[in-house]
Amino acid sequence: MTTYSAVRTTGIYCRPGCGAKPLAENVRTFELAATAEAAGYRACLRCRPYRVAGAVPEDAPELVCRAVQLIIDGVLDEATEDAVGAQLGISARHLRRLFADHLGVTPDGFARSRRAHFARRLLDDTDLGIAQVAFASGFGSLRQFNRAMREVFRAAPSDLRARRRKADRLVADGGLVLRMPFEPSYDWPAMLDALRVSAVPGVESVVDGVYRRTIVLDGDPGMLEIGPGGDDHLLLRAHLPYWEGVIHVVERAARLVGIDRGSPGVWTPLEVAVAAVADDVAELVRRHGTPVAGLGFGLTHAFPAAEALVGEPGPVGEVARAVLDGRLRTDELPASAVRRLSAASR
Repeated sequence: MTTYSAVRTTGIYCRPGCGAKPLAENVRTFELAATAEAAGYRACLRCRPYRVAGAVPEDAPELVCRAVQLIIDGVLDEATEDAVGAQLGISARHLRRLFADHLGVTPDGFARSRRAHFARRLLDDTDLGIAQVAFASGFGSLRQFNRAMREVFRAAPSDLRARRRKADRLVADGGLVLRMPFEPSYDWPAMLDALRVSAVPGVESVVDGVYRRTIVLDGDPGMLEIGPGGDDHLLLRAHLPYWEGVIHVVERAARLVGIDRGSPGVWTPLEVAVAAVADDVAELVRRHGTPVAGLGFGLTHAFPAAEALVGEPGPVGEVARAVLDGRLRTDELPASAVRRLSAASR
């Protein structure tokens, strides 16, 4: 797991491997960048810790992990901590206490840090305008965006864009290209093999060392391409109908290729649940998926929405109905949801 070293005498925190050599007695260690920021430290300009993939401590309780997942999925973009607590069946006060005890930062502080770090990556890697960066990162307004960037990075977004290094900008001939950082233990070739085995025909493919899949955002189709980028990152090329909230697309893509846990995830719980109970997923995709033309690489459809599957007999229809009526929760581990739904539908 990534840990961050903060130096009391400078007020700066660094990623592992930074060339700075402070005295050991002046160093504090944090497991989250957001926690270091909540304690008053700012990111190192040399090692740029916002470019490192961080993860919630492994010993955090399940309730905290579920809350973190809801935040990553964007619950706090337009709502309050009360909304997160309500989905978990606890009060906002209890939620804040859990975050303070186990993460050292409030839910709002955690969300603000993630949005600010993602925005800084967009400022470095892309030529998106300042307003586009703000809304792509999940901020509700430019005022909120500017305030958060000043709090986290001590500078305005325009100044941060001016500081980017020549090698940061990713030149693309189509789509939005972003780095997806990973830790040294991550094994992309092994992950690619696992994704190839489980790929849904028409929806996913692995060709020439690149994983591709179709997605749907608010009814409009898109495509993601994920491939090797460097010793510490993959490259994601996103072809999307719009950039607003792209932070959540990138987070889901990182979970899908297992950057956070080293094993493949899923795009949605619906997909893994349907795959567990359907006799022929490819046929379901052909009959109910949204056709997407002209992509190549064997990609022809987006995975069917739950609404399109409710009329299917047997377990597939039950899974779809469970998604629509809330019995299949999007913040649950897919495996546990699949086991319960499979048993209930027999």
